Amino acid sequence: MLDRLLGRAELRERADELEADLAGVREERDSLERQLEAESDRRADAVTARQEAAERVNRLEDRIAQLEGDLDRETEREELSFRGVERLGLDAAERVLDTLDGVAPGRERALTATVGVGDGDDGDGGVPTAAREAFGDRAPLLSRATPCVAVTDDDGLVSAALSPPVSPAPRVTWSDGFELERSNYLPRGQYSLAAVRADVFAVGVYEGRERVTVEGFRSEVKSDHSKGGFSQARFERLRDEQIDAHLDRCRTALSEHAVEPLYLVGDRAAVDRLAETATPTPAATDAVDATGDPETTLSAAFREFWTTRLYLI
Repeated sequence: MLDRLLGRAELRERADELEADLAGVREERDSLERQLEAESDRRADAVTARQEAAERVNRLEDRIAQLEGDLDRETEREELSFRGVERLGLDAAERVLDTLDGVAPGRERALTATVGVGDGDDGDGGVPTAAREAFGDRAPLLSRATPCVAVTDDDGLVSAALSPPVSPAPRVTWSDGFELERSNYLPRGQYSLAAVRADVFAVGVYEGRERVTVEGFRSEVKSDHSKGGFSQARFERLRDEQIDAHLDRCRTALSEHAVEPLYLVGDRAAVDRLAETATPTPAATDAVDATGDPETTLSAAFREFWTTRLYLI
C-alpha cells in the first residue's frame, strides 16, 4: 500500500512537472503568436509604405518630366527669334503691301491667317492650326506678334506677320495670293481720329492722309502731385473732378465733330474711360505717346497710330 502511495506521489510530481512544462510551452506559443502577429503587422506596414513610396516616386518622375518638357519648350522659345522687326510708316507699309500683292505662289498656296483676333480658329497658343502647321517650328513666334496677320506660302519664300493699326476680321484662308485689306493698314476714305489725354483733346476729320477739319482744346487739370495747401485726398478728389469735366467736354466734341469710323488714341486711362460712352463708338483704340498742344498732339497721334509693325518669321 505504501508503494502504491509512493507511486502515486511520483505520478503527481510528474504530472505537476508536465503541467509546468505545458504552461511554459503555452507561454512560448503565445509569445510566438504575438511575434507573428507583430511581424505580420510590420510586413503589412512595410508593404503599404513601399506602395506609398512608389506612388511618390511616380509623381515626382511625372513632375520632373513635365518640368523638363517646360524647360525644353522655354529653351526653344528663347532660341527662336525674329529675323527682323520693323515699324513701318505709311509709305513703307504701302511698299510692303505692294510687294506682297505681287507674290503669286499659285492656286491655294498662299496662307493668310489672323492670330489673336476675335473668335478665329485659334489652336495651340492662340495660333490657328493651319498657321501652326504652315510655319512649323517657327510658329511660336506668331504668339509673340499677336494680334497680327500671318502670311506664308507653300515653299516658305514668304514668312512674315504684320500687326496693322486697325484690327482685321478673323480669317484663315489658303488662296492664290495674300488677302490683306489695305484699309486696316492705310488711311482710306473719310474717317475721324481723336487724341485724348487727361488735359488735352483734339479730333480731326480726314480724307485718306489729308486732315480736313480739326477741333481741340486744353482743360485746366491739376498736375499729378500736390504742391502743398491741400490734403492728398482732397487734391486727388479735385483732380478727378477736373478730369471728369474734361472728358465730358471730349464726349460733347466727339458727338458734334466726329464722323464714322472713329479711331480714338492717346493716354490709355483716358482712352478707356472715353471709349465707354463716346458717340460715335470707336472702331479702334490705341495707346500712343503724343504730347504738346492739341494740334501737335493730334499730328503726332496720327503718325503713331498709322504705323504697322512687320515681323519677319
